[in-house]
Amino acid sequence: MVIAVDFDGTIVEHKYPAIGRELPFATETLRMLIRDRHKLILWSVREGALLEEAVEWCRERGVEFYAVNRDYPEERREHESFSRKLKADLFIDDRNIGGLPDWGTIYQMVRERSTWEEVLAQRNSSFEGTEAPKRKKKWGIF
Repeated sequence: MVIAVDFDGTIVEHKYPAIGRELPFATETLRMLIRDRHKLILWSVREGALLEEAVEWCRERGVEFYAVNRDYPEERREHESFSRKLKADLFIDDRNIGGLPDWGTIYQMVRERSTWEEVLAQRNSSFEGTEAPKRKKKWGIF
């Protein structure tokens, strides 16, 4: 699976242009995803020296991205079909509706190919111990 991963606010706390502290288990989870043979693309608004700083920060922690702000390593802005819009199967970003799940949940979702809705339903059923009671069906216009 091709997975695009944001940097600021997703891998590290949002302190742009500085690099914030690593979010718990972020780089460990990214290494596991790479080990599981997923192709990770760093997808960031950072450019130039700030982008290189982020890439190097990740590299020092054992996270080597398949590509950075492009679909594949050889892609260049000069290519006729170049687009900043990535073609990824999954985007991991703190700006998701509902925010960023913890990295353990993210790994579980990728490994099991489950949706956020499925994760929440599973958590609710295990938290309550039983299924939610069925509501009586209403008839007529209410």
